[in-house]
Amino acid sequence: MAKVIASAPGKCILFGEHAVVFGQPAVAVAIEQRISVSLELSDKKDDEWRIDGMKFIASKHPHVKALRSRMWQKSAGAPALSIQISGDIPPASGLGSSAALSVAASACLRAARGRWLSEGGNASEPKDWAEGFSSKIDDTDVYSDVTKGKDLARRAENNGHRTSHVFGELAVDLDESALLGHAVEAIAQGGRASPMDSSTCAHGGFVLLSDNIENGADWEYTRKMSTPEGDRTWQVHTLPISVEDQDVYLVIGNSGVHAPTSQQVAKVAKAMSQEPQRMKEIETIGVIARRGIEALLKGDFEAVGRAMSENHLMLRGLGVSCQELENLIRAAAPTSLGVKLTGAGGGGCMVALTRNPKQTSEAIELAGGRTLISKLGNNGVRIDSDEGLPFWKPVA
Repeated sequence: MAKVIASAPGKCILFGEHAVVFGQPAVAVAIEQRISVSLELSDKKDDEWRIDGMKFIASKHPHVKALRSRMWQKSAGAPALSIQISGDIPPASGLGSSAALSVAASACLRAARGRWLSEGGNASEPKDWAEGFSSKIDDTDVYSDVTKGKDLARRAENNGHRTSHVFGELAVDLDESALLGHAVEAIAQGGRASPMDSSTCAHGGFVLLSDNIENGADWEYTRKMSTPEGDRTWQVHTLPISVEDQDVYLVIGNSGVHAPTSQQVAKVAKAMSQEPQRMKEIETIGVIARRGIEALLKGDFEAVGRAMSENHLMLRGLGVSCQELENLIRAAAPTSLGVKLTGAGGGGCMVALTRNPKQTSEAIELAGGRTLISKLGNNGVRIDSDEGLPFWKPVA
């Protein structure tokens, strides 16, 4: 039976939330919890997609709709699919569940479809792809949401001359998965999305996002996107950090309070507009983030924890914490190296860096939170199993 399964991790922000909107660096880490996507050919005769056994409704699944239009066009002969989604990342918690879904689904679709290469092409070299999306390719438009029957992934002229075909894990590219994840996240969020979540879910490990190329980090690529507020450019980096010999963990506490990211971002933007002198607080978060990055690179997790706690004090000063988060943070502090809210705030989650995950978790739960425990430095998107590939390949 033809089937492919891919999974991608969630993410947790260690430093820099809110300040990253104003050009300061932010760091996220891939957590242990993952979203898994399984694809099979549909056995239904109505030629309709199914998601978790139910008929696919595009308005309820904008991420899947956007991926389908880019990678699995019915007009090109792509067959209907049955999709199963599972995982242990709580939704709407600020831990990247939707980005993990988008990234895992994009890897599944690419593995199942495969990739055409130009003559003598190498699957690991985007310059040799006859189709696909990459930061190294300028002649494909991943961010357009109107295909009008055009295959947006097909390269132009001689670059699009298809001579050989690869599929499965060999066809999957981390940058492409991150790029597709960012594009469909932006569409689902009304044209606005940072590449932080999608890049972390795709690459795994530690990801640094900034308006500038940062020293000490491995620069990966530039992301550019037109938003309703104007064009945005981000520099995406990975951090070369080994945590195998470090007895440290993240304990994530969910407050159970839902606070939309857009509202919290707008709140901070309004404060900066009304009181421009408060931009010094944003700049201070940037200083703390860079101190935390330096500590990460040195493997000094006591200093990493101090930077996290300092970062939280600044975020609390910006007004993006809440009493429920403060209760969990106060409970976790005695057994932690550092503790802070993570994400937009106003609710959602907090995170503690600790060498005593059981004690820290129990303290957070006694204070009313629900916890997840994660090691650091987890793998990014991966193909977990496949058989009977490719499902379909466009005519050359």
